[in-house]
Amino acid sequence: MNARTVFIAEDEPLARDVLRDAIYAHPGLRLAGEAADGASALAQIEALRPDIVFMDIQMPEMTELEVLKRLSWMPAIVFTTAYDQYAVTAFELNAVDYLLKPFTRARFDAAVARLLDEPAAPREAMDAALDQAGRRADGRLDRILVRDRGQIFPLAVHEIAYLKADSKYTAIGARGRTFLVRIGISELEARLDPARFMRVHRSALVNLDFVDSMKADEQSQLLIRMRDGTMLTASREASKVLRDMAI
Repeated sequence: MNARTVFIAEDEPLARDVLRDAIYAHPGLRLAGEAADGASALAQIEALRPDIVFMDIQMPEMTELEVLKRLSWMPAIVFTTAYDQYAVTAFELNAVDYLLKPFTRARFDAAVARLLDEPAAPREAMDAALDQAGRRADGRLDRILVRDRGQIFPLAVHEIAYLKADSKYTAIGARGRTFLVRIGISELEARLDPARFMRVHRSALVNLDFVDSMKADEQSQLLIRMRDGTMLTASREASKVLRDMAI
């Protein structure tokens, strides 16, 4: 199998060094070039047409949105960032994956394995994602890209019944199934409609449209039964708020 060509768009020298070493060590990859700012990245990606680009979400001169909008073709994108709150942005923009700095070699290898298994997003899919990101001035999410059985597909926010913190992941309950995403529950909560989603516990959010019933337990905390049968326990504070909401 021919090695995939890779480009690094990263303004931090140390991060470039780490990525470069990891790429050199991987037999399925070949480094095609590097850039430390958005303008240089755009010019070189256009000229070199690499298969894969590791791109920092925040770069000097041009943002990642500006670079992606101006590309005439679309490589597979893996975003790199030091800030976990940008994970949602990465998934909104159809990135194959994102690396939270500092990342381990094992995490890099996992991203590459996914890259080699999955094709890059079609140009029209990226254009639609970029347009949506530019128009969402309120920062609210309309959809989340989730993975299941080797595939990535969009999950509309209105289909989500509940979200639960699960170690470094968030478990999303929707369509009678559970999907894991590498985005913190607090970051997702900040992008969801508070009129629809309610924090019922420090580790759980519920979409009130999917609540079947609620009843108090022996400690007067509400047990929330979702339509799919999932049971969640509201905190004392959330239980009080829910009781006050009842007519």
